[in-house]
Order: sequence, then C-alpha cells, then structure tokens
Amino acid sequence: MIEHIYSELKVGDTGYVEKTLTETDLYIFAGVTGDYSWLHVNEVRAQKSRFKGRIIHGMLLAGLISNVVGNQMPGAGTIYGSQELKFLRPCFINDTVRAQTEVIELMPQGRVRLRTTCHNQHGELLVDGEAIVIPPREHVLEKGLVV
Repeated sequence: MIEHIYSELKVGDTGYVEKTLTETDLYIFAGVTGDYSWLHVNEVRAQKSRFKGRIIHGMLLAGLISNVVGNQMPGAGTIYGSQELKFLRPCFINDTVRAQTEVIELMPQGRVRLRTTCHNQHGELLVDGEAIVIPPREHVLEKGLVV
C-alpha cells in the first residue's frame, strides 16, 4: 500500500492496477451487488445483444479505479469526494484491464482532481472519467509497514 500526502503530489503523477477479469470475478460482483442482469449472466440471451456475448459490470471497472485511488495514487487514507464516469466500450470476460489515475489538478482545501481511466489489453479506452479526492495531509502509515 502506498501513501501520498497532498503536499507530495504534483500534476502528472500516475498510479495503476492491472487485472484480468474472469467469470468468477463477474459472479462474485453479481453476488455482492445483486446485479444479475442477463447482459452479465445469461450467455444465450447476451449472444443476441449488441455486444454478442456477456460483459463485465461497468461498476466492477469503477471498483478497480477505487483500488488505485485507495492503494496507489494518491493511496492510503484518501477519501473520495466525487467520481464521474463515461462507459465507452464493453469489457468482456477474460479482458485484462488497466485502471489508472492521473493527477490533473491540485485544488484548494487539500483536494485533488484525477483523470480516471480503464483500458483493455488492446489499449482501447473502456471508461473515462474524473474524480475529486482528498488525500491525507500527513503520513499515517508507519515506514516499512506492509498492509
């Protein structure tokens, strides 16, 4: 876990995670949220959709962005203020997704504007958005502490 405090951040700083999203991930997310839409869980019906198969929940991709915010950039102790998302392309089972944040503005009152994105293994932009977050003002994690 990484912890960047407000005073250490600069425009252009980035963080990311990559994950191959499996059918198991899809069903765990569906179970936690109760979102069993046929687009996600019914292959026969999903084959007849515009996507020609089942797709990963868009909000699961948003969860990967949250992982970056809370663990990489800015990191531990960061609080979400807001998140705007545009879902541009579908994510399919077994796609490898790179969720990334980039500092685009240091705002007053310790707030930070981030560009938040998800790309698939082909470099296609799946999700594009912006978040306002509040990173910690001082370090809380002990040096050498692995969480």
